[in-house]
Amino acid sequence: MKFVRYGSPRHHEIVARNTFRRRNVIDKVTHIVEDVRLNGDQALLRYTRKFDKVTLQPKEIRVSENEINACYEGIKPEFIASLKAAIENVTKYYANRVKKKPCKLKSDDGALLMERARPLDSVGVYVPAGTVPLISTVYMTVIPAREAGVENIYIVTPPNRHKSVDPHILVAAHLLKVKAVFKAGGAQAIAALAFGTKTIPKVDKIIGPGNMYVAEAKRQVFGYCDIDMIAGPTELAVIANDYADPAYVAADIMAQSEHNGGVSFLITTSKRLANFIRKIPARGYVLKVKNMGQAIDLVNEIAPEHLEIMVKRPERLLKSVKNAGAVFLGPYSPTAVGDYIAGPSHVLPTNGSARFFSGLSVSDFIKTSHVISFSRKALERVRQPAEYLAGLEGLKKHQESIRIRFQ
Repeated sequence: MKFVRYGSPRHHEIVARNTFRRRNVIDKVTHIVEDVRLNGDQALLRYTRKFDKVTLQPKEIRVSENEINACYEGIKPEFIASLKAAIENVTKYYANRVKKKPCKLKSDDGALLMERARPLDSVGVYVPAGTVPLISTVYMTVIPAREAGVENIYIVTPPNRHKSVDPHILVAAHLLKVKAVFKAGGAQAIAALAFGTKTIPKVDKIIGPGNMYVAEAKRQVFGYCDIDMIAGPTELAVIANDYADPAYVAADIMAQSEHNGGVSFLITTSKRLANFIRKIPARGYVLKVKNMGQAIDLVNEIAPEHLEIMVKRPERLLKSVKNAGAVFLGPYSPTAVGDYIAGPSHVLPTNGSARFFSGLSVSDFIKTSHVISFSRKALERVRQPAEYLAGLEGLKKHQESIRIRFQ
């Protein structure tokens, strides 16, 4: 960990931490996305051979019922129990989030203004497949979509060298009643979801984490469909003072360093804690501040994905936190509990985007239509200003479309 003082030039450089898009990544992804758009499954299978070193036939892209049934054979009962506990907690949280009623206004003269909320029809979830299965990504993305009412949820994930998908991922997808799982990864999988192929359906929205190629592909297809966000490396900020247990702080920062590219920020008033943490082998920075006011200012500048507050009364500081994807209060709320089982999704804004993005929620899967119904009396009430404003904009036929109803 590198030591940095509050207000120093290095402090401002760290806070900025822009992740610059690499030209070679942009060009490669552009070529892949366009190829899949034009050539569908043919291009998808070609890139699967090239990047995943797996040769599939078109009929093998979709995981079959036999593969799903077979995956249960090697699964330990402890996994099913743990998975069901996580699913229960996450479902309980998001089921409670859908109870808000849409806006509805009525006037005495017959005007009705309201929002009509409808879930998206289809969502594609990207589940990375590296050295270990990211099982938590399945339920942390699928459940909010499901609770919002999305009927068609699909998963894309790269196949392994045996031309299969990790059984833990398939069990999670099966228990959550995912519509289909497809063996496809990288930018080509994102393009397939955005444009559709003979095998993979076109979706309304793509969500889920991935490497720089996946992130760039999501950026490029945005507009053809929606996306959740363009995620960068994961990050953790910890506000702590002498009250904090150094072992807890160190453990959480080391846990963050397990992620590829993960970075941590310790923001502390404690010289003892700063000296302890700066010696641990983790990627990140120790930022020494004079008081908690400076600590909060620094956090709001950084706008971290995860924020842990390890002081005696963390809820007092929470009131001043403006920018953070998820906030963890007190010594027994490690980021890891939010990653797996607490309830809210671990899909969160990174790289400072917590200033304007939120964590994944049911609202990300719901669209609204404005409903407007006027009686003749209600229209007459707004006729004069509406006609006047249309005239100012030079739209005479707009004026006439109102005026004709009173002739």
